[in-house]
Amino acid sequence: MDILHTCREMAEYDWEVAGAVRKTILTNGQFPGPKLQLKQGDYVEFVVTNHLPFDTAVHCHGIEQLDTPWSDGVPGLSQKPIQPGNQYIYRWKATQYGSYFYHAHSRSQIDDGLYGAIYIEPDHSVDRPFRGITKDANELSIIRQAEKHTQPIFLSDWSLLTSEQIWEAEEASGLDAFCVNALLINGKGSVQCLERDIIDEFTTPAMKHLLGNHNLTDMACMPPVPAMEGPFPNDPSAAPPGFYEDCKPYQGQTEIFNVDPASGYVSWDLMNSAGVSTITFSVDEHPMWVYASDGRYIEPMLVDAITLANGVRHSVLVKLDKPSSDYHIRAVNTGANQIINATAIMSYTTPPQVPGPSKPYIDITAGPTTPNTRYFDETKVIPFPVELPSMNVDRTYKLTIDRYNSSYRWILGNESFPLTLENQVPALYYPNAIPKGLTARTEFGEWVDLIFLSQPGQPPHPIHKHSNRYFVIGYSQGSFDYESVEEAMKHIPESFNFKNPQIRDTFPTPLSKKEPSWLAIRYHVVNPGAFLLHCHIQVHLAGGMALALLDGLDRWPTVPEEYKVVELE
Repeated sequence: MDILHTCREMAEYDWEVAGAVRKTILTNGQFPGPKLQLKQGDYVEFVVTNHLPFDTAVHCHGIEQLDTPWSDGVPGLSQKPIQPGNQYIYRWKATQYGSYFYHAHSRSQIDDGLYGAIYIEPDHSVDRPFRGITKDANELSIIRQAEKHTQPIFLSDWSLLTSEQIWEAEEASGLDAFCVNALLINGKGSVQCLERDIIDEFTTPAMKHLLGNHNLTDMACMPPVPAMEGPFPNDPSAAPPGFYEDCKPYQGQTEIFNVDPASGYVSWDLMNSAGVSTITFSVDEHPMWVYASDGRYIEPMLVDAITLANGVRHSVLVKLDKPSSDYHIRAVNTGANQIINATAIMSYTTPPQVPGPSKPYIDITAGPTTPNTRYFDETKVIPFPVELPSMNVDRTYKLTIDRYNSSYRWILGNESFPLTLENQVPALYYPNAIPKGLTARTEFGEWVDLIFLSQPGQPPHPIHKHSNRYFVIGYSQGSFDYESVEEAMKHIPESFNFKNPQIRDTFPTPLSKKEPSWLAIRYHVVNPGAFLLHCHIQVHLAGGMALALLDGLDRWPTVPEEYKVVELE
């Protein structure tokens, strides 16, 4: 086992992204930030130096931080924000293998470019699921080599407004910021302004239902109609250009992935680091084997397109067995909020032999271009290997998801989690620093059910839990009129999976249209500390859709002296 000492310097520059220049956070001079390559069992010293003109903090998304809660990177919970000119050393052990990423966890700075990949190579003793793809020993060896050299693909979105400008625009207008100016693939893309006839042609039935007598804007964005903003007062005239209309095109760079067909396969870790966009990924004429979700192996599934909610990672293998040519890679927003997409190129390294454009599996709304397009189906995912939660539960929390007195404020539970808590005494030092209405409290060793009750008119909300993963034990449309999962199982057993539940750190609630929906997850309290539970849509998190998990209060950790930056009176 190695000790890896790695430094990341965060600084703000006027930087061109998607063809336009704005303030952007670079990590070691890069966007996205440099990859952190590890081996399972490594000890990590992740040193963050803040050269920004404002406070920041960095969270390693999906890393369980077992016995190191002070390295989770959430201001107000596990640390004080890193002030300009200061440094913070995040120390942790790479206990789990797989794909993760680091990103800003102060306000919505991830939307300004502060993110980068983490890959933890599995220990040799970890069983791989690739026999579900082939039994051929030679091909298995090729696949193992592809996985060993796996590379990240960040799927994200980009606004010409900074995250602070978006927050200020929400406060001024009362509007929810649910549209962007571009989608990016590894930080590259363009601002495209679709022709009106294209926008009208591809306006989906779901969009038309929400629009009523209105049309999508020139950004192919939903206008601020009540179906999207709720029954709250707002002032669209206070929204700046580019917030949901006034499209201006900019030509940016296109990411090119050079692949060698002699290698047989290429492995990619797909990561959705977008602020608001749920993104569907596809490679023209190349099916994908999905072999891991949120950093953990699953039984491989062959698909043509895969949708990733915000914060989700899926690892895929692509077989390089087509004629030598260039093939489009497509990233498409799937929500009813906007028609927007980006493309990259997968280029075989030998000279092209097949002229003309490649044939897509999906269109600009992520709809199928052929009747045979195979989409990744979350309901058919089987973990590899299967693990099961306890059937005995010690605590249940029912958490309402809804707007909070305005279009851009939210609750997860009963109250809205304010941004001002980032500057308070961290709860890890003083658990009572956070009001009880913004917390869920547990004791060590307990099994806990969290049931998310999404009210009518809600989009899917990708629920991310810091610290250890959870089991996705059930979800459905309709009301959850029960006090516990045990009671619900007696009436709607078909809505639950205790045979082979998914094991995730981020998973979306079901779409709620005219009726509510619910999601039930179960986790084991094995890591005492203060950890955040939240929606990974950034404007929802900034708007208050978060809850502090105060886990293992009976075995509360002692913070090392070097991290005791706050002395309580």
